[in-house]
Amino acid sequence: MPSATRLAAVDLGSNSFRLEIGRLEMGQIQRTEYLKETVRLGSGLDDSRRLSVESMARGLACLARFGERLAGFDPTQVRAVATQTLREARNREEFLVQAQQVLGFSIDVISGREEARLIYQGAAHSLPQSAERRLVVDIGGRSTEMVVGEGYTPLQMESYRLGSVAWSMRYFGDGAISARNFEVAEIAAKAVLDDAMGAYAQERAGWDNAYGCSGTIGAVADVLAAAGRAPAPGVIERAGLVWLRDRLLKAARVDDIRIDGVKEERKAVIAGGLAVLRAVFELLDIERMRYAPGALRHGALYDLLDREHDGTDVRTDSVERLAAKFGADPVQSARVAQAASQLFAAPAGARKPQRAEWEAQLHWAARLHEIGALISHADYHKHGAYILDNADAPGFSMDELHTLSQLVLGHRGKLRKVETQFGDAAFMHQLLALRLAVILCHARKDPDLAGVKLSVQAEGSGFTLRCAAGWREAWPQSAHLLEDEVVAWQKTPWSLRLKFGRG
Repeated sequence: MPSATRLAAVDLGSNSFRLEIGRLEMGQIQRTEYLKETVRLGSGLDDSRRLSVESMARGLACLARFGERLAGFDPTQVRAVATQTLREARNREEFLVQAQQVLGFSIDVISGREEARLIYQGAAHSLPQSAERRLVVDIGGRSTEMVVGEGYTPLQMESYRLGSVAWSMRYFGDGAISARNFEVAEIAAKAVLDDAMGAYAQERAGWDNAYGCSGTIGAVADVLAAAGRAPAPGVIERAGLVWLRDRLLKAARVDDIRIDGVKEERKAVIAGGLAVLRAVFELLDIERMRYAPGALRHGALYDLLDREHDGTDVRTDSVERLAAKFGADPVQSARVAQAASQLFAAPAGARKPQRAEWEAQLHWAARLHEIGALISHADYHKHGAYILDNADAPGFSMDELHTLSQLVLGHRGKLRKVETQFGDAAFMHQLLALRLAVILCHARKDPDLAGVKLSVQAEGSGFTLRCAAGWREAWPQSAHLLEDEVVAWQKTPWSLRLKFGRG
């Protein structure tokens, strides 16, 4: 991207929604505007994991305001990500349809580990360059992420289902703050985080310094600094956590908290967040933690830059790792990918960045179309789809992985198993190119694509595959399979015509 390009990231957190706008300057993103609203979307999640009407309304109103500020931004300049609450919500699609409409941009629901990766990127870009190994912790509203990394490279990362909103609702939900409530909350937090002790404790992970970022940790750092209970601004020590716990116990009730640095909107969730933070300090034997100003939204901004080039798009590395892990034939998958790319005909009017993204998705699906064969060759496409729907693949949102899973699922056999995608023109164009590529490469040899061209019919809901004169006679088995493919598409709202040239 050229210097001075504006970029924006939207973080739909469980407690707060944030909008970060920056300008690209010499490879770094300089903040030009920051907006934050306490939405508490996570508090609207009921026992059946459904978002309440009221919480959705708060979120939509906030996103509408963000959308007004983002008017004029190109889709390639904006990344919106949603986290734990929308990972859990059973009715998230109901919310997302409206949310994307009022925001004006697509919203990616990301996995816990992808959230951790982006948090680390944000934190790493906000800290001085160093050879140190870092532990980065982020306590959000309903999830807590831990990452150990060096430089800009995360080495291990995990997301745990506990956070300031969830723990405050569960253990301080009646507004009472007692020693017993704190004890139970911390024991429960340790129970969730127990396995982190083996992977992230200093003696095991070998980190040099611990950093914390975002809501809870930032709020605690501010309170301790304001009270003179920190050795330096932005530094948290165990003694400071004990002091803050005692101050909350003295208040006795959430409504009666009067501590400098604790903002009104933070009062309802500070006790739960502190309980989780104390558990993290004790389990990982942390003596001192420094606040890092970078967070998820900053990582999302830098990820926009990385996605612009294949060499820095972490998704490409994830695809290659998955292909290797599940033993996909690299020669055959490359052969199918090349054929699919040559055949792909993007929907009319597609902009260059969108076309490039569709082509990348098609390439990745081709590279992964046989990964399910490691489980069983029978129905390997179904196994492959399951793997992709349940994989942790750095760089990908959950929706992006689902698109790949549906392409892999639909690359062979009957089309009705992907009928929910029939209304998506781009997907159907991708799917046809992939299916044709698999057919033409069925002998696991390089296909003869000279004179073979796929085009979109004038009415827009059909395709024509033209083959040069003599092609049918030269490749009779492939021609037979193509004729079967024509029949398969007759059972969909789309059509496929096959035209062979005459000698």
